[in-house]
Amino acid sequence: MTEILIHQDAGVMTLTINRVDKKNSITAAMYAAMANALAAAAHDAAVKAVVIQGHETIFSAGNDIADFLKAPPTTQDTPVFRFLYGISAFAKPIVAAVCGPAVGVGTTLLLHCDLVYAGDNAAFSMPFVNLGLCPEAASSLLVPQLLGYHRAAEALLLGEPFSAETALEMGLVNRIVPPSEASALAHQQARKLASKPLSSVMETKRLMKKSSASAVTERIGYESASFGRMLQEPAAKEAFTAFMQKRKPDFVNL
Repeated sequence: MTEILIHQDAGVMTLTINRVDKKNSITAAMYAAMANALAAAAHDAAVKAVVIQGHETIFSAGNDIADFLKAPPTTQDTPVFRFLYGISAFAKPIVAAVCGPAVGVGTTLLLHCDLVYAGDNAAFSMPFVNLGLCPEAASSLLVPQLLGYHRAAEALLLGEPFSAETALEMGLVNRIVPPSEASALAHQQARKLASKPLSSVMETKRLMKKSSASAVTERIGYESASFGRMLQEPAAKEAFTAFMQKRKPDFVNL
């Protein structure tokens, strides 16, 4: 089964996370496929916009833990960081359709999308601390900018899920629709973007992101260094062992 479906039509490239039986958890191979697709789209004049979507019941449960533990991303040239650098610097517009749970990178990748449409069943969370880790995808920079420090601290330090309604109020999503309509709406908006002059769309996006572009790249680098170090520390080892053993982690002495 192809776990990242890539389809191109009418100027729009669609990336579909297609691993529903595993809650659309993302493996290194899937990160590589998405990174490669974005790199190709960046240089393909026929691609004017990109849509990223999952399934009506699940966007992504985040990293596939078993795959993650087999080859932890300890350097910046690993597939996950190639994807994060690629999506953060992607010059053309990205539209996301998000239904069901969006965990970890399932939420943080949305910070780099230009338009986000959520099903009313969407639930967002960034539980990095609960895994003995730190934020990624420049979320330690972008989430405080978006939410303000105290609400960002609640989202990143507690790591608790928040609803589509809360995400809309925070400004993380543009609109909430029934799950059956999210993909169609995202594609409708992507086609609108694709019909406009690409040079104008790209320059407008570049100017909107100009003040934060270098800071985002720098922060991804800082986060990746911390992330790689923390993966080797006792808290992360306990968190992942507990996950695999289906028990609650014990951080009392960590």
